[in-house]
Amino acid sequence: MWKKRIQGPPEEAGVRIPDAADRRGIPDEWNEVHVESVRKKARRQIVFTALMFVALFAGMTVFFCRYAILRKSELFDNDYNSRDLLLEEHNRRGRILAAGGEELAYSDEDNNRYYPYDTLFCHAVGFSALGGSGIEEYMKYELLHSDIPFSSKLACDREEIRYPGNDVTTTLDLDLQSYAWEALGDLRGAVIVTEPSTGKILAMVSKPDFDPNGIEAQWEYYRTDQSGNAVLLNRATQGVYPPGSTFKIVDAVELLQEDPSAIYDFSFDCDDGIYENGEESIHCFQNEYGAYEVHHQQNLAQAFAHSCNSAFAKIVTEDLDEDRFRKTLERMYFDKPLPYDLPCAESSSQLLEDRDISVHNLMQVAIGQGTTQVSPLHMNMITMAVANGGVLMRPYMVDHVSTAEGDLLQQYNPRQAGTLMDGETAYMVRQLMRAVTEVAYDEETGMDVWGTASEFNDTQNYIAFGKTGTAEFGDDEDSHAWFTGFTVDAEDSEDGDPQLCITVLVENGGVGSDKAVPIAKQILDRWYGQ
Repeated sequence: MWKKRIQGPPEEAGVRIPDAADRRGIPDEWNEVHVESVRKKARRQIVFTALMFVALFAGMTVFFCRYAILRKSELFDNDYNSRDLLLEEHNRRGRILAAGGEELAYSDEDNNRYYPYDTLFCHAVGFSALGGSGIEEYMKYELLHSDIPFSSKLACDREEIRYPGNDVTTTLDLDLQSYAWEALGDLRGAVIVTEPSTGKILAMVSKPDFDPNGIEAQWEYYRTDQSGNAVLLNRATQGVYPPGSTFKIVDAVELLQEDPSAIYDFSFDCDDGIYENGEESIHCFQNEYGAYEVHHQQNLAQAFAHSCNSAFAKIVTEDLDEDRFRKTLERMYFDKPLPYDLPCAESSSQLLEDRDISVHNLMQVAIGQGTTQVSPLHMNMITMAVANGGVLMRPYMVDHVSTAEGDLLQQYNPRQAGTLMDGETAYMVRQLMRAVTEVAYDEETGMDVWGTASEFNDTQNYIAFGKTGTAEFGDDEDSHAWFTGFTVDAEDSEDGDPQLCITVLVENGGVGSDKAVPIAKQILDRWYGQ
């Protein structure tokens, strides 16, 4: 038997080796076998531990390499990373180009940045100084890196000039951007034009604007300006406003999802321009003489064309399931980040924020008032989904990245963001939006039904679909003017593929049909050559 010792035995390589006293009475060959087995066990433990450390180290290496590759732009933009300053010493910042190849931003050999179109693309393209904004900031990694061939870099070294950075080509159309900028004029607001089938942003205008060529000289003034102009704010993506009656698109989507037969069966008598529900009431549009509009007996298309507040207050308070409506709003990206890569504001809905909503507030939800807020970008996305059969394509503004010598590095392709509504619902809402932009004859009454955007009724080269909005805010009954819609080519009939989706917002613009509709029509008329 082995005997215990009071004093610990000597150790070899961290393993207890029995001494001579411990081995008394045990044959030597047994002792040798035992010692060797202990050593083998110790070696196995050491090898296992070493392999574990190697595996952990390899895993960490793979993780950090993968993270660095996938998040290269994010790491590059980190405030603690000064690599961009080092790159600017060796590389000339690349160009930003319009879809047609026009230079929207370029740098000279000293890396001074120039914007040939001054204010025209100021919010979309942005600026590179003072932290940057727009595409300049979003694509900084690509613009500051140069991927020209090694032979071309050697030629630059011989001439002692900077390597030319990569070029970024956008989806922006110079003509369409110019039309939108000119149509908005001196008004405060935003215009965004997209391609519904792909999500390409073709034009993005926000006013008041600024000249990025002089941004450093004017920075302190812009930063401290208290006038409310907020010229650095991109109102198309970062401004949020009550949507007014453009929100009736969302009401209609929910109604037709719950009851598709409503497209034919719905009927509402707007006999005095007022809808009452218990002690609460809401009225239709009040004209300049103080009288409420009276729309009489209407079907759904007529109520939508008239933008009848009373009819839609009745729909939302009596006909819709609140929980299902909330799910629809969530699916439409209310109270959540929009599927857009550049900075943009989140929209909010009072129905999602108030789970025990009152009848009064529910009426406000129905007509896009109360605390519901949306950005022009978000309203354009909802309109795109209607035009595209319910499928929302992710909006994007960068088409591809290439070297300064024209070799393609990365192509940005259209991507689906999700399905906001089923195809049948989208088609029926499309019909409702057509009623807004035309003058339709009502066989039952023998009278014409004038939509709130019937100014589009006489277009020749395109067919317009849309919805107007007059969104009241503040205590003085000021209002923002909205129009959102889309077009098809006149040769393709009303069921043709959508070509353009346009959203116009005019701050303090008053009535949507008076201010926003003429702006949208001017842009579209020029684009279609009318």
